[in-house]
Amino acid sequence: MSLRPLTAQERSAALAKAAAARTTRAEVKSKLKTGAATVAEVLSAGDGDDAIGRLKITELLEALPGIGKVRSTVIMNEVGIAPTRRLRGLGIHQRKALIDFLGQGS
Repeated sequence: MSLRPLTAQERSAALAKAAAARTTRAEVKSKLKTGAATVAEVLSAGDGDDAIGRLKITELLEALPGIGKVRSTVIMNEVGIAPTRRLRGLGIHQRKALIDFLGQGS
């Protein structure tokens, strides 16, 4: 099934929407890095904001101070989250386990 071609106006609207979503996700990661936001706050914000909900969990963890690629992989394995999972794809138990794990580790 092929998609219909987009008009120039539809394409520019889609590009603007994508840029706004990337900006929103970058702001969230910056707030995590500086400590202005917690993981629990970002998880709850992801329920209401579609752009935040599409943030990958690995990117969320790597935005935290002191956590890189290796440590984020270890955390996700410990908690039982798939490496490709996004924020809005987490279940209630995975959210709680991630918050509890990060609370104990801090």
